[in-house]
Amino acid sequence: MNQDESKPQRTEEPGGGILMGRPFGVPVYVAPSWFLVAALITWVFGDQIERVLPELGAARYLVSLFFAIAFYASVLVHELAHTLAALRFKLPVRRIQLQFFGGVSEIDKETETPGREFVLAFVGPLLSLVLAGVFYASLYAVEPGTVPAVLLGGLMISNLIVAIFNLLPGLPLDGGRMFRAVVWKLTGNAMTGTVAAAWVGRALAVTVLIGLPLLTRTGLLGNSTDDISGFTTVTDALLAAILAAIIWTGAGNSLRMARLREHLPELRARTLTRRAIPVETATPLSEALRRANEAGARALVVVDGQGAPTGIVRETAIASVPQHRRPWVAVSALAQDLADGMRVPADLAGQPLLDHLRASPATEYLVVEDGGEIYGVLSTADVERAFVKAMARPSS
Repeated sequence: MNQDESKPQRTEEPGGGILMGRPFGVPVYVAPSWFLVAALITWVFGDQIERVLPELGAARYLVSLFFAIAFYASVLVHELAHTLAALRFKLPVRRIQLQFFGGVSEIDKETETPGREFVLAFVGPLLSLVLAGVFYASLYAVEPGTVPAVLLGGLMISNLIVAIFNLLPGLPLDGGRMFRAVVWKLTGNAMTGTVAAAWVGRALAVTVLIGLPLLTRTGLLGNSTDDISGFTTVTDALLAAILAAIIWTGAGNSLRMARLREHLPELRARTLTRRAIPVETATPLSEALRRANEAGARALVVVDGQGAPTGIVRETAIASVPQHRRPWVAVSALAQDLADGMRVPADLAGQPLLDHLRASPATEYLVVEDGGEIYGVLSTADVERAFVKAMARPSS
């Protein structure tokens, strides 16, 4: 196994959370929202423990905190199952993130076949079911009414709930991806499967919003209706609303991403590139703009005495120079030096193009032919506008 054995570093990454380690080379982050959920689980499960083991007193919250950590360790195993399957299928995994409601494995590419899609989605709930079985079997090795028995019972039930919930046939849940794979296989169209699973996911969100509070009120979840208070009713409604919002939003995001991937091959560096003219470093900005207007160009590339490109004059930098000062400002003062990754082959398109831009973030890129000749300048703003158009365009 290619597991990174370096010591986990507790460092922050924007939008990622706290980096806890890199199993199999994939970074695992804990989002700040996890601590809120851990505190909530500690409080709620602590009250449940008090009913079974009242002699623990305040120590019950330590036991409950251990349960919260063990539960999210189970969620991590669930996500690692997805990750290992993705790596087995040669799909890049950007990261795993443990967050408010469970976890997510961020896989950068779609599977190539419905069969692989089904397997990739199914392994997560399967591992949760296996864990539930392991915890159930372990109950026979401990004495009933003890702390180990309470922990094992809680972990068994929680993993069973995770498995069953994730098997529901709507995106963004694993069951939704399995349903998508089945429709994809039957119709031969991945987008048709995504649309069907996304709408089932939205219907599921509405069902959760309305059904979960009703199930609790009627006691169909096995709870006692005698203990239901106004606070419990509000809490259940809030939980249902949060779950429904997560499912609804995830279904919509899955649909938008699928639509984007469908039109991704249309995103080509060559067609998105702005025509550019080469200008030497000492050329005044006003003169450079005059030449660009005559040539019908929309970008400026700074070159040295031998004609080799050394930088790109940024569009925002040009806009920041007042009209009356442009004859006195050399283009070299506004140019961004060409760094590694800022040269983009003109033939790049689709996912390889996006991967290149993501690996080397910049506002403009120099687009070159195979022989190194200047083709033009690619603006990140133009790529983003193409993204918007691609997502707004109807699916085929």
